[in-house]
Amino acid sequence: MPPRKAPRAKPVEIDIDDAEDVNDRICATLSTAIADGALKPGSKIIEEAIAEHFGVSRTVVRGALGVLQRERLLERKRNRGTFVAEPSIEEAHQLFEARRALERTILSLVAQRITAADFEKLDAITAEELRVHQHGHQVAKATTIGEFHVELAAIAGNKVLSEMLAKLVARLSLVMALYEDERQDDCGADHHRQIVDALRASDLRKAQALMDTHLGDIEGRVRLTPGQSERHSFMSMLETFSD
Repeated sequence: MPPRKAPRAKPVEIDIDDAEDVNDRICATLSTAIADGALKPGSKIIEEAIAEHFGVSRTVVRGALGVLQRERLLERKRNRGTFVAEPSIEEAHQLFEARRALERTILSLVAQRITAADFEKLDAITAEELRVHQHGHQVAKATTIGEFHVELAAIAGNKVLSEMLAKLVARLSLVMALYEDERQDDCGADHHRQIVDALRASDLRKAQALMDTHLGDIEGRVRLTPGQSERHSFMSMLETFSD
């Protein structure tokens, strides 16, 4: 007689509230992995592994992946599965344009609402950024990247703008992974300090101009040409496998 097949394990039954919580956890895990570069553009998302790790059915996993697809962090390819998104050159230009406009709006609100305590927070962040980048602590660098912009959005006091910024930054992390020509791991600590100084002087126009320059420097690191994404992937392979 042929050997009996082991019964397939049934997915864990969870109620609606628990499903929403797991959905959020899956989205947060994958979003963070994408933003940190652990999941690179074009990487395949393995549904079975996610389902096993979180102890849920693949239906729940697909629900979470659907959220990230709508946020343009993932893309579904017919008959192939779900992959980390690979932004087009046109999309990359639009994302940079949108971020410049959004950061200017955030600064205009910050200028109206910033307090002495907020300045203390921003001063502490910029001082830590300079310290970290001067001493080359790689893990610390990863944790400080973007913190200044997140704090500005919090000071602006508009949750919708904060959410929009977080989504833009996440999608731009894919652009940087695909098209960055000169790889750097800082976020313009000196520019951040100058922006704070302009805000302290109540010079909104100067703060916005400095932000434009700062974001322009970040955009200047990418080469938005058709062959750059393939070149970047090939260079990453060489760095990984060469001695």
